[in-house]
Amino acid sequence: MDELDRRIIGILQQDGRASNAKIARQLGVSEGTIRRRLKRLIEDEAIQVLALPEPSKLGYSTEAIVALQVDPGKLEDVAAELARAPETLSVSVTTGAFDVFAWVALGSPEQLHSFLLGVVGNISGVKRSETFVTLSVKKRSFAPLS
Repeated sequence: MDELDRRIIGILQQDGRASNAKIARQLGVSEGTIRRRLKRLIEDEAIQVLALPEPSKLGYSTEAIVALQVDPGKLEDVAAELARAPETLSVSVTTGAFDVFAWVALGSPEQLHSFLLGVVGNISGVKRSETFVTLSVKKRSFAPLS
C-alpha cells in the first residue's frame, strides 16, 4: 500500500459514496487508476466499502461493551460463538484482564439482560463477564488512517 492508496482510503472515509471520477479529480490521477486501485484494495481485503449504521437511529437504544474472561483453550470457540450472535457488532480477542470484548446493540435494557443470560450465559468456557453500558456516543468511526 502506497501513499496514493492511503489518500484514496482517506477520501472514502470522509465520503464512502465518492465516485471514482471525484476521487480522481481530487488526487489528480485518471479515473482508471482509481478504479484499478479500488479493485485491488477490495480484492486484497485491505478495505471494505459499506454503510456504517447508527444503531440508535435503527431502534437499538441500548449499546454495551461485554468483557469476558475465558477458560484456557476455549478462547477461539467463545469468540466465534459470540460473533455469530446477531446482537454483536464487533468481537475482539484481547490481552489484559479480559480475553474477549464484544460491542452489542439491542432495543432495550431488558433485551440486553436477556442477551447476557441467554447468549453469554450459555457459552461454554466463559468464566466471568462484565458489562459496560454505553451512556452516550461521542464518536463513531472506523477510520484509523485519517
